[in-house]
Amino acid sequence: MAMRSSHLKPTPASAVAPGARPRLLDELRARVRRLGLALRTEEAYAGWVRRFILANGKRHPRDMGARAVEAFLTDLATRGRVAASTQNQALSALLFLYREVLGQELPWLDNIRRAKKPERVPTVLTRDEVTALLAQMSGVTWLMAGLLYGAGLRLMECMRLRVQDIDFVRREITVRHGKGGKDRRTMLPAMVADALQGQLAEARRLHERDLATGFGEVWLPHALDRKYVHAVREWAWQYVFPASVRSIDPRDGIVRRHHLDETVLQRAVKNAVRRTGIAKPATCHTLRHSFATHLLESGQDIRTVQELLGHADVSTTMIYTHVLNRVGHRVLSPLDRCSAIRADRRRCTQSVRTDVTY
Repeated sequence: MAMRSSHLKPTPASAVAPGARPRLLDELRARVRRLGLALRTEEAYAGWVRRFILANGKRHPRDMGARAVEAFLTDLATRGRVAASTQNQALSALLFLYREVLGQELPWLDNIRRAKKPERVPTVLTRDEVTALLAQMSGVTWLMAGLLYGAGLRLMECMRLRVQDIDFVRREITVRHGKGGKDRRTMLPAMVADALQGQLAEARRLHERDLATGFGEVWLPHALDRKYVHAVREWAWQYVFPASVRSIDPRDGIVRRHHLDETVLQRAVKNAVRRTGIAKPATCHTLRHSFATHLLESGQDIRTVQELLGHADVSTTMIYTHVLNRVGHRVLSPLDRCSAIRADRRRCTQSVRTDVTY
């Protein structure tokens, strides 16, 4: 699976006339890269700034202010009916534009209020549902789904695993540059160890074929390719789940073998949920939610679960205590305490079946 290329491609340096000012979106991209933000952040911010400019008749952001920003966000909420998280992402992109690119520290920037996110209980599968889900999967997608549930990985954390991140002796997985730029360690489930060894053997054969044909480079973060010149071709830095074909990196135009596209696993999980008939909006992230909930159900302390998930604050982990089955088992409903209703339950059930027609 080739890496997706952005439709918001930067203008090549050779296309900019000497002494000419770069385009606004190119300035935005350059600033994003200077600050070391992710490619997805770059694409998202450039997309929102482009939409903002087009929504205002292609006026330059320097000529607009708080009223235009608030009107744009209001239109997203009312006519676009987007989620609060989408509104906040658009606001973050515009704040980044004015502060980091245009260098405008305007008072109205701090007065724009973010949309309030609704507090929702995460979707969690039971152990039987997880077993049924994984039974509908096979091959590399089964292995990746097993890591999401067995190690609590996020989708992209699984996709970006490198060979050196797997420690079979200590049964550990090192997650590097996770959410918030933090590293952490989590367990390597024994059930997937053999399958993971087989996946690494296949990935190594693919890497050796690339080297034999003059390729074999992999993308490295934080300019490590300049610090360690030969690291780009070393086996330890290769992805555990490489793409089936090489692709052109949209940032520098170099042909590399990237990791597998995340949509491969997303589609596989979606199809498995449909085949099992699970009546829940389950996704790849649901497996991570299930990992945390099932650990708490088994008696693990919340601080340990917090570390395994990589949460900065234990209050984030506390949300899983709201979906534990313990409350339902320990607290008896007042309806179940009423002996009169309990004795008359059969008659009531029969009357419901006869009175209601469909």
